[in-house]
Amino acid sequence: MARRRLTAGQVPVDLIVPEILSDAGERIRHVYFPIDGFISLITPAKGRRQLEIGLVGSEGMLGVPLLLGVSISPFRAMVQGGGRAWRVDAATLQQEIMSNAGVRATLNRYLYVFLAQLMQTSTCTRFHRIDARLARWLLMTRDRAHTDHFHLTHEFLALMLGVRRVGVTRAATALQRRELIRYRRGDISVLDVRGLERAACACYAVDKGIYARIIGSKGAQQGAAASATAFVTARVENSMECYGENGAMSRSQ
Repeated sequence: MARRRLTAGQVPVDLIVPEILSDAGERIRHVYFPIDGFISLITPAKGRRQLEIGLVGSEGMLGVPLLLGVSISPFRAMVQGGGRAWRVDAATLQQEIMSNAGVRATLNRYLYVFLAQLMQTSTCTRFHRIDARLARWLLMTRDRAHTDHFHLTHEFLALMLGVRRVGVTRAATALQRRELIRYRRGDISVLDVRGLERAACACYAVDKGIYARIIGSKGAQQGAAASATAFVTARVENSMECYGENGAMSRSQ
């Protein structure tokens, strides 16, 4: 496995909220493979506005531009879930990519998944309702936090969804009324995972299906792909609510 080869002899480092691991425009000096924490990828915008475009947990790595031969980060990487991670020097990773075809092939598959998920997030942000997008992001956070209970501030939820705080309040309230989550002062508990999956847009299942198909083991691929297909089929009715009577997609709030 690429990560095991790269991290052999290394000692895990702590991921501390809200540490900035790299910033947009800065040189990438280290690559991180989270063990049980998770990292937000944030794109800078004019003024104080920002938007989270991705999450990296134990399924992936921080430092994807290096796989393309680029050592400058295009986004800010901020710890959102405390934990541990393997840290590898950028030069060590680049040397390993050049000398080991197996490591290069594995990391290139992750690069494909990463780019595919970025495109899916763009579609989701533009076309889907806030409550469906919130459900998706909470499920993604749960997967990477490996727990049903985590802390996300109101401010960060607004950043995560690219909306005003009032939009977060309405979406979170809607999910609470359906008894899918409990949200109080930043402390979030997922009460009904299956219900939250049904409330989410189909993007969540699409992301999981892509990861399982490209990276997962053969058995995991078949199981995840089958469940993702069934889930997407079940979500068609919910996703269609994003369309108006004339077939035009509705804008996010």
